[in-house]
Amino acid sequence: MATKTFKIGEYCKGGVITIETTAKKVVVIAKEWDTSKGFSKGSDQSNAKEWNRLEVSTTDSDARTKIDWFLFDLTTSYYADEVMKWIESKVSFKSEFNWFGS
Repeated sequence: MATKTFKIGEYCKGGVITIETTAKKVVVIAKEWDTSKGFSKGSDQSNAKEWNRLEVSTTDSDARTKIDWFLFDLTTSYYADEVMKWIESKVSFKSEFNWFGS
């Protein structure tokens, strides 16, 4: 299992996104920045309050799309792309349905 916390700050609803991955599942957790631990990106946000979550099976044909839309709702396209790159480096998604049959 791989886990990473992205401390994005003002460019993200809540400021913190934690990703947990296994071979068969990706969990995206939106968290509220814990200001009692500090305001810098170096502060410990491991106990930040969770306020939303998405759990997706990597075998779902639309898993990548579900995660993308969830991330786009939380943060900017730049940070959504950075988080998605990290997720894709840790898990293999089932191929999405190919409309053109190539």
